[in-house]
Amino acid sequence: MGRMSRTLITTAVMAGVIAGTAGWASGTGQEAVTGAPVGTEAWRAAGLPDPERMDPAGVARFFAGLSPVRRRELAASHPTVVGNLDGAPLDLRYEANARSVRGEFGGARVLAHDPRGRGQVVLVYGDLARAEHVAVLVPGSDVDANRVQPLADMAVALRRATGGRTAVIAWAGYTTPVGVGLDAATDRLAGVGADRLARFADGLAAVGAAEPSVFCHSYGSVVCGLAAHRLKAKDLVVFGSPGMRAENAAALGTSARVWAAKAPTDWIDRVPNVEFAGLGHGTDPTDPAFGARVVPAGDARGHGGYLAPGTSSLRAFARIAEGDVR
Repeated sequence: MGRMSRTLITTAVMAGVIAGTAGWASGTGQEAVTGAPVGTEAWRAAGLPDPERMDPAGVARFFAGLSPVRRRELAASHPTVVGNLDGAPLDLRYEANARSVRGEFGGARVLAHDPRGRGQVVLVYGDLARAEHVAVLVPGSDVDANRVQPLADMAVALRRATGGRTAVIAWAGYTTPVGVGLDAATDRLAGVGADRLARFADGLAAVGAAEPSVFCHSYGSVVCGLAAHRLKAKDLVVFGSPGMRAENAAALGTSARVWAAKAPTDWIDRVPNVEFAGLGHGTDPTDPAFGARVVPAGDARGHGGYLAPGTSSLRAFARIAEGDVR
């Protein structure tokens, strides 16, 4: 049997496994949210600089040139823009988003909130401005502003595991797939998510936050793989990953340390690691040939149990976030 035939058969098997494991998502594919924040038209009409023409460093310079009074005026008059500008002062973004979400996300400060589509939100646990260590959690399918609790729970668990010393960000900042269907089997949504994640990390750097460790779950690891070569991060940790769209860790083009975890009971292990005709995400990052540092996850249960209290994976994640392992 030729290589092409084997690849086609494996791809067909992969499709069947995905369908049988979690069910194909019904309806049409998701439309990725892109472009400038809601309210940008009024912002531009007020003679303010176009958000789409500024990178996060430029945004930081713009706000640095304003008086404190003027900054707060902008947060009050254009909250949906200021609250979503990567590179804007953290406290100003919190203030602006508090006006928009009206206490909807209790227990966290809201660093970004986009109501378009299914909604996106970025939640912060801890003092991001002063924390010596920062962790960012990037989710997989079925997470949005209305279904962010599982991701928020992961963030809280990781912060507790570090003794509250690490600021943890729940980054539901891209349009995720719904279910495990064609969107989850391709990189279409991940490509847009990668752009947004890289810009978000640039925004953290622009305001002087600590370089983060980025933890990427399931389809979120595809996002992180595509962003890796331009993502400002000291660690890249993937768990429950279907692949990172890279043959090996070196192909990611990152200086970050790359880690990978997979539980023995995770259904993702039954999805063949192939990439063909746009389907599949390539090599299993826990395969020794990939070259990632393997995180112990033998006691994690299922696809979503990696940050459950008491698990070896959660303890390892906490040590990585705090820089306690080399």
